[in-house]
Amino acid sequence: MSVTVMAMFELSASGTSLLNLTGRSRRLDDLTLQAVLAWLEFRRQRWPNTANPHLIINQQTAMDTTPVNFIWLSQTLRGQTATLGRLRVDRQLEEALFHGPDPLHLAEVFGFDEKTAIRYAAAARQLLEADFESTPACDPPATPNPS
Repeated sequence: MSVTVMAMFELSASGTSLLNLTGRSRRLDDLTLQAVLAWLEFRRQRWPNTANPHLIINQQTAMDTTPVNFIWLSQTLRGQTATLGRLRVDRQLEEALFHGPDPLHLAEVFGFDEKTAIRYAAAARQLLEADFESTPACDPPATPNPS
C-alpha cells in the first residue's frame, strides 16, 4: 500500500504507534511517530472539517475523500534532501541492519524479488562487517607545529 492511499484508521488508535501497511502492523520509530503526530496536528488545524480519511491530504483532496496522487507527492518533495526513493531505501536498509542481513526476511517484509532481497542483504552485511574502529570517517585533525 502506498503512503498516498493510507487511511488514518490504519494508524493504531491505541497509542501503541503501530502502522498497518499491506496487512502487517509495523512499529513506528520515535522520529517517525513525532513526524506523523505533527502532521496530524497540522492537518487538523488546516482542514478541521475534512471527511477525507487518508493520512496525507492537500488543499484539493481535503474537499473530498480521494487520496493525493503520487505525482503531487513527488512534486511536493522534489528538491528536498529526503525524496520518496531515498526514504524508501533508507527504511529498507534500516530493516536489514536491525534484523540482520536475511534476504528471506527482506523479501517477506517488502515484497522484494529474490535478487533485490539478496542485494539489500549483501549491502547490510558489508556495513555490519565493516571495521569502523580502524577506518576514520574523516582525516584526523592536524596537530599544531610546536615551533
